[in-house]
Amino acid sequence: MAKMVIHGGKRLSGSVTIGGSKNSTVAIIPATILSDTPVVLDSVPQIKDVYNLMALMDEMGVKSDFQGEILKIDPTQIFPISLSHNKVTSLRASYYFIGSLLGRFGKAVVGFPGGDDIGPRPIDQHIKGFKALGATITEKDNYIVVEARNGLHGARIFLDMASVGATINIILAAVKAQGTTIIENAAKEPEIIDLATFLNNMGANIRGVGTQTIRITGVDCLKATNSHTIIPDRIEAGTYLSIAASSGNGILIKNIIAEHLDAFLAKVQELGVNLDVREDSIFVYPNSQLTGVEIKTSPYPGFATDLQQPLTPLLLLADSQSTIIDTLYPKRTRHIPELIKMGAKIKVVDSKIVIEHTDHFNAAEVTAEEIRGGASLMVTGLMAPGTTVINQAENIMRGYDRVIDKLRSLQADVSYSGSEKF
Repeated sequence: MAKMVIHGGKRLSGSVTIGGSKNSTVAIIPATILSDTPVVLDSVPQIKDVYNLMALMDEMGVKSDFQGEILKIDPTQIFPISLSHNKVTSLRASYYFIGSLLGRFGKAVVGFPGGDDIGPRPIDQHIKGFKALGATITEKDNYIVVEARNGLHGARIFLDMASVGATINIILAAVKAQGTTIIENAAKEPEIIDLATFLNNMGANIRGVGTQTIRITGVDCLKATNSHTIIPDRIEAGTYLSIAASSGNGILIKNIIAEHLDAFLAKVQELGVNLDVREDSIFVYPNSQLTGVEIKTSPYPGFATDLQQPLTPLLLLADSQSTIIDTLYPKRTRHIPELIKMGAKIKVVDSKIVIEHTDHFNAAEVTAEEIRGGASLMVTGLMAPGTTVINQAENIMRGYDRVIDKLRSLQADVSYSGSEKF
């Protein structure tokens, strides 16, 4: 069990550069096995999930090399294997191998995915899409077996909800299928656009990403000719914005696509945070008086569920009540008892998170049970005078690129006891 130790209560300053998107990266890495040539990815975040995916690919004969921000992947010698439950429980994004293996080999045998425990996240919409494309689905022990014995064919698929995971998985399966696939009520997240850009640059024919209707015409071959640069991580950016607004004496956050953060920035400015939004960066001024806000998460372009927890510590500084309703994952509240240990005045009332002004935070020993909940503890620990110890800090490392180095560049006093070289 890794620990993050924070000596908090210090005002921070300087600049920090946002890394490549975790949510793009964990979709694009499985997508690389659809390529008939080696692939080069740039701006890849140094996070635990990347190394977990590399280990899974190594089991399939896919060699990879990760140096700095450059990840080279050679899928040309890939062979199909079953990805066991034990191998895939470390991260939920392993389920993207279902779509990519199905698209490459016509069959995928994958253990049920793991990842953070933030409430029910069923894969019924993924299965609905695979069936429409001509696959049969069977479940055996802890495995899901998806097989298209007569090949995959295009289909019209209406998603009952705009699921990011299902949209991505269907794209991965359909990109080499015969004919045209139309996904209606598709998710619109920037990470889906990034995936489609990667695939299109290799010869795929995907249109309409970023809208509710995506059209995919199958192709026979995908070949990488240039490296693909991962888009900046909007969730990491939002987390550092929360740090800058709560503990900063003026912090510049670089490598940002502000349009990806429109809903988040609107709420931050409604709070009273003074921002200078520039072409590819945001300067966060020191803040004194903040006013409570009401937040309701929703699919993109709405307020991202992944940002409600990192923003919560900042809401505790507001002089009036704030509320959060997470319409996507209402059970995403496991960080709240840990925040209470640190002095936070926060509670859950009828699936609504109610946040009151908190004028004093105390250091404590707490546990990061998942990525974004861990981020909320990290932001609070930076505010709290004294020494905060965050157990299971490896969960934070799953989602935040070189976080210790970046916090130290802002003059934070932090350390990490895990074995990862971030």
